[in-house]
Amino acid sequence: MSGTFPNVSLSTERLVLRPFEESDIEAFAEMMNDELVTAWTSVPQPYTEADARAWITAQAPAEREAGRGIVFAVDEFLTQRLVGTVHLSSTDWRVRSTEIAYVIAPWARGEGYASEAALATAQWLFHDQKFERLELRTAADNAASQQVAQKIGCISEGVLRGAWIARSRTDDGTWTDVRTDVIVWSLLPEDLAGVSEQLADTGGFTSYSDWN
Repeated sequence: MSGTFPNVSLSTERLVLRPFEESDIEAFAEMMNDELVTAWTSVPQPYTEADARAWITAQAPAEREAGRGIVFAVDEFLTQRLVGTVHLSSTDWRVRSTEIAYVIAPWARGEGYASEAALATAQWLFHDQKFERLELRTAADNAASQQVAQKIGCISEGVLRGAWIARSRTDDGTWTDVRTDVIVWSLLPEDLAGVSEQLADTGGFTSYSDWN
């Protein structure tokens, strides 16, 4: 059994989640060159505008078209500035399960945007797409990502030992690979009931529209 996510945009009180456009290339490249993004993801370093163009114009659309997942650009509603990205991947249409990952730009951190975007995606996934499981994997030392998982109601299921390669700065300023454990989290539709009423009211999915 296979499927494809619709080409949609989602909105919350503060954010718009939408398909990437070529006009996002410069801001996306800048965001993906941040030190924390380099440390906790496997993106090329340095991340060039050519890398961003390839992702935005070819690789991200292919994720949706092939049924593997969907990639959202996340904008701040008032300023229309690129806040970050949410990516659903490794989608299993028979099990109705997929994996979520997110990145937030350095200037936008500390505002609750990661949890707001992730919660909106989860609500859309469960309510409109009838999925039954959302999975999240965080490096063992990535406390910020773990806090997002807890905030949206995820349950920690266990540890995958030595399952990820993070990156760390050396004394001479270069990057080196560091093997780390991974914590596996899951969110089921019934878990959303445990999310605080305040978060659901201010950060939840409110509407979606077909993207033309």
